[in-house]
Amino acid sequence: MTTTVALPDDYTFRPPEPNDAEAIVDLLSAYNLAMIGFADCTLDGVTAFLAEPGFDRGTDSWLVLAGNGLPIGLAASFGLGDRQVVQIDLTSQEPAVAAWLFERATSRAREMGHERGHAEVTVDFFIFRADEPLRALLSDRGCAFGTTYHRMRIDHTADVAVPGVPEGVVVRRGAFDDAARSAAQKVVNESFRGQFGFVPRPHDEWVEALEALPTFDWSQLTVLEVDGRAVAVRQCNDGFVEEENCGHIAMLGVLEEFRGRGLAKFLLRDAFALDTAAGRAGTMLHVDTNNPTPALGLYLSVGMNPILVMDGLRCVLPTARVGS
Repeated sequence: MTTTVALPDDYTFRPPEPNDAEAIVDLLSAYNLAMIGFADCTLDGVTAFLAEPGFDRGTDSWLVLAGNGLPIGLAASFGLGDRQVVQIDLTSQEPAVAAWLFERATSRAREMGHERGHAEVTVDFFIFRADEPLRALLSDRGCAFGTTYHRMRIDHTADVAVPGVPEGVVVRRGAFDDAARSAAQKVVNESFRGQFGFVPRPHDEWVEALEALPTFDWSQLTVLEVDGRAVAVRQCNDGFVEEENCGHIAMLGVLEEFRGRGLAKFLLRDAFALDTAAGRAGTMLHVDTNNPTPALGLYLSVGMNPILVMDGLRCVLPTARVGS
């Protein structure tokens, strides 16, 4: 793998290791503090990143160390599905390091696509709206705006009433066997098809990825059924408990033919009630504002408010240039 950008002479790089987790938290927290004013990073989140199924730390990630041995930059290329789409995470406050990491990560993305026989690969980046240095670097290298995400939050200042179950709907709480998990994943895949950056995962990998999350338990997956058919799903986790004492709705989907029946609104209010009963200060989620469904309006209608803006940027790279 060749690059045209060089690191400073006293900088080195290697793959990140599990025992780097705390140092990576420090790196990401300092970066986020500079960009958005708060750390927005936890040890559980970094631990999950380092153990992500289908991700090879040895070939797909780079930790740059300054002359004093402390991390100064980090990037990772996550191949999705058949590796026709690759998501890249990139962090460094030093422009030369960020540029070097961009070349490394995108070169690896093209290699992934080439290995699967693709003529080109789609590369996605997700950045804070306030991160102008990274936006400029990506734009200068051909990445274009793809979509905008909002982090939404509702604060629970009083008890939240448990909502009534919509007529004809059965609520299945928890997915403790493979039949339940398969039904839930089918709803996820069908309801998120066509959304920016979403690529279905093989079932075993999807299960493994959830089980690898320190903040997730299968009791946090809820499915709604109509006439014995799974038609809506909500996946929660404790990813925002440590920093915000908030519940987190990581995924909420309803099959297209069952939208407009109040199922999503029920799942939201049900989550609010559960979080309130658990002593949570609020509930949070992320929404793609260019979602084919009017999701942002739904979340606003139940009292959630945007607290952070992120953008998705995308470039399409030919794999034939690998090694050139």
